[in-house]
Amino acid sequence: MAWYSQTWSWLDGAWVEGNPGIMGPRTHGAWLASTVFDGARVFDGVMPDIDLHAARVNRSAIGMGLKPTMTTERIVELAREGARKFAPGKAIYVKPMYWGEADGVSTIMADPESTRFCLCMFEAPMPPPTSGFSVTLSKFRRPTPETMPTDSKAGCLYPNNARALRSAKEAGFDNALVLDMLGNVAETATSNIFMVKDGVVKTPAVNGTFLNGITRQRTIALLRAGGYTVEESSLRYGDFEAADEIFSSGNYSKVMPITRIDSRELQPGPVGRKARELYMDFAMAAKV
Repeated sequence: MAWYSQTWSWLDGAWVEGNPGIMGPRTHGAWLASTVFDGARVFDGVMPDIDLHAARVNRSAIGMGLKPTMTTERIVELAREGARKFAPGKAIYVKPMYWGEADGVSTIMADPESTRFCLCMFEAPMPPPTSGFSVTLSKFRRPTPETMPTDSKAGCLYPNNARALRSAKEAGFDNALVLDMLGNVAETATSNIFMVKDGVVKTPAVNGTFLNGITRQRTIALLRAGGYTVEESSLRYGDFEAADEIFSSGNYSKVMPITRIDSRELQPGPVGRKARELYMDFAMAAKV
């Protein structure tokens, strides 16, 4: 039995079912990591912010020295087409991606003219909205823009996230809060992070060390429009330890509560619940 869920990929002009082979041992993306991707969602008949995700994958490609070959509009069109290949009501992950096929002027740089594109869509159930997860402090840190392509959603960034996640799970937690090089909280290993203290929503200020998520930006805008004060600032781990509530935002799960930080148990709070409610109300307007 295949390890993957139902999957459809648009590759080289046609839809292919399953998990097609796309890289060989000489493919630049396979051995020198010239890969970028983005992630969007289809659920309950909606595809929120798909245009923003499509635009970001093109920016990510440029940031990695690749040459985008698809317009934002074409990626959106293909995503809508692909969604119709799944049964109604299925929750789907939408992953447009680029990679370099050939070497450029050296064996390190990818040849931008060799850039390839694939749109992969696969069944991925949405986590229950109140399930939440636990976090602890990671010993690993987010890189700076001088050390890694943090302005792109690049595949090469994720092994660092993976080791933060693996270390947290080995310690009995679901996830971890990851600091930047200055010791400020940046994000979790998989998503952006928010906290609430005395009714004020706070989230780490964007400083180039973590991706300013599309769902993060949408959540901030919706909360502010809903009358909440949202501050973007430098936050220490101790701020989260003393928070009244903590929640995360990300494309995969949207808005989710943090239910434990180290030994301190937390309940899903009213602001986090409202943030999710506002997001879902917004999403329902984005019909497939």
